[in-house]
Amino acid sequence: MGSSVTIRSATAGDAAVIRSIYEPYVLETAITFDYDVPSIEQFERRIARTLERYPYLVAVCENEVVGYAYAGTFKDRAAYSHSCELTIYVGREHHGRGVGRALYRRLEELLVEQGICNLYACVSYAEAADPYLTQASVRFHEALGFAICGRFTACGLKFGRWYDMVWMEKLVNPERR
Repeated sequence: MGSSVTIRSATAGDAAVIRSIYEPYVLETAITFDYDVPSIEQFERRIARTLERYPYLVAVCENEVVGYAYAGTFKDRAAYSHSCELTIYVGREHHGRGVGRALYRRLEELLVEQGICNLYACVSYAEAADPYLTQASVRFHEALGFAICGRFTACGLKFGRWYDMVWMEKLVNPERR
C-alpha cells in the first residue's frame, strides 16, 4: 500500500463517512441485500450498539476514513458466545491496497483476545458473471483463511435478480477449545 493505514476504533463521529462508503454498495451492487441506505443516525446507533460488546474499526489513510469492519453476534444464544459474524466495507478507490487485510487482521486480533473461536462472514454469491456482483468478496475471505461452509440458493432478490448467499468460516483461537 502506497501510504500507511492506521486502524482505530470507530466513533459516532465516523457515521457520515461510513455511510458514504456503504452507499454505493447499496445502490449499485448486490454485495449487500439492503435496498435503502441507512441514515447517519442509524449508523451512529449501530456503532454504539456494536461497541458495547465487539470491536467496530475504521481504517484511516492520510487522515481519511477509507474502510470499516466490525463484529456482531453470530446467533443470539449463550452457546454461540465464542463465535461472531464479521462485516467489512472498503471504499472502492482503496480496493487492492491492503486496507481490508489490515482491518480484518486487527479485528481478528481483538476478537481472539476476547476469547472468540469462530469467525463467520455472510457473503452474497453469484455463480456466473454478473453486473452487480463479482466473486471478489469470496476470494478476499479465502485469501484470509476463510472457507465456504454453507450455501443458501436464490435467497436474495435485488435488481430483479436472484442471488445466493454463502457462509464463510475461519476457526481461530484453537487453544480455547
